[in-house]
Amino acid sequence: MCCNDPAPSLLLQGIEELNAGRYFEQHETLEMLWRAETRRVRRLYQGILQIGVAFHHLRRDNYHGTVYMLTRGPGYLRDFPPICQGVDVAQLLTDAARALAEVERLGPTRLSEFDWSLAPRVRMVTG
Repeated sequence: MCCNDPAPSLLLQGIEELNAGRYFEQHETLEMLWRAETRRVRRLYQGILQIGVAFHHLRRDNYHGTVYMLTRGPGYLRDFPPICQGVDVAQLLTDAARALAEVERLGPTRLSEFDWSLAPRVRMVTG
């Protein structure tokens, strides 16, 4: 599954962008990575990318896009071990679920009330 491989530089760049709230940029970076990758680990990159895209949608008050990406992205991550290429997948899944629950609680008319401290940040675990 390649989870013991070091994180590629584009993954690290995309994570940095996501964690900085540059959701459009992280999409562009991680899309280059997952499109070039042929192994199953590409789903890791796609899952992270889609979680980030959810918050691009949230900034635009797009309830459906936010919920869809916060549902679809984690679906790609669930088959991975808790740590893959240094990414704390387990924590990201927990944080994405918490953010999704809050978005659903707010509903489409109250997205502006979202507490942005709930937006997931991808944590890296060093050996």
